Amino acid sequence: MKQPIRILSDLHLGHKVSRIEQVPALRGLIAGAGTVIFNGDTWQELARPFRERSTVMLEELHKLCEEEGVETVFLSGNHDPGWPGPGWVEIADGRIVITHGDALYYSGSPWKRETLTAGERLAELWRRHPAAGSSADERLRLTREIARELSSVEYPTGRHFIQRAWDAVMPPKRALKMIEAWLTQGTVGARFCERYFPKAEILLIGHFHHQGCWVRNGRLVINTGSFCSPGRAHWAEWNDGWLTRGVIDESPTECRIGRTLNVWRLQI
Repeated sequence: MKQPIRILSDLHLGHKVSRIEQVPALRGLIAGAGTVIFNGDTWQELARPFRERSTVMLEELHKLCEEEGVETVFLSGNHDPGWPGPGWVEIADGRIVITHGDALYYSGSPWKRETLTAGERLAELWRRHPAAGSSADERLRLTREIARELSSVEYPTGRHFIQRAWDAVMPPKRALKMIEAWLTQGTVGARFCERYFPKAEILLIGHFHHQGCWVRNGRLVINTGSFCSPGRAHWAEWNDGWLTRGVIDESPTECRIGRTLNVWRLQI
């Protein structure tokens, strides 16, 4: 992959609550990169109400990256599990792992209505993949199968904060599971690396729509957030031994690389 390698996640192109209304607004995030890794949930593969518009926007994104001379890597997410490849990328000789994040938890998305009531179905899916407890390949295959089999039946009904908040807290168990995932993603991410990528020192994820970074058990876990409210979108970049993360400055017509929050040096 050409450097600098820029990592973005959870664009949710075409989704009603995505803040990306026009693909050309993303040019400022693409320009200047050698490679852009889109870390899952880039488009709405499984969502029939949004798929048509999402397909058009995805094609526009491909063209935009081509115009900027940027290589692209699209990783699977729970909303777009159909991308080819293993579902993760290793860089810096395996010391950095990039994956969407739904593989971190038993049910993929523990707050989803569809998984909250699917205990036996989830157990059956896990029984189909006995190696998922030790093999990263098998764990990601299982995660994709869960995404397809237990895809969302209902979708948010509005853009406004009150409508989004109501959707998030009903039923109440959904809100509790969401908060639990936000609070534990650093710890769970470090355990995920210990089991599947023991060489990894840094894990980059999205999925939880909750940006941040945490050091757990000697590993750094970074979440680059989301373009769906109330989450905030962040960027990360790997270049010549330096890993950087920062905020994305957004407007309806332009998204730009914003201020840098952290810089880490890895001796390669």
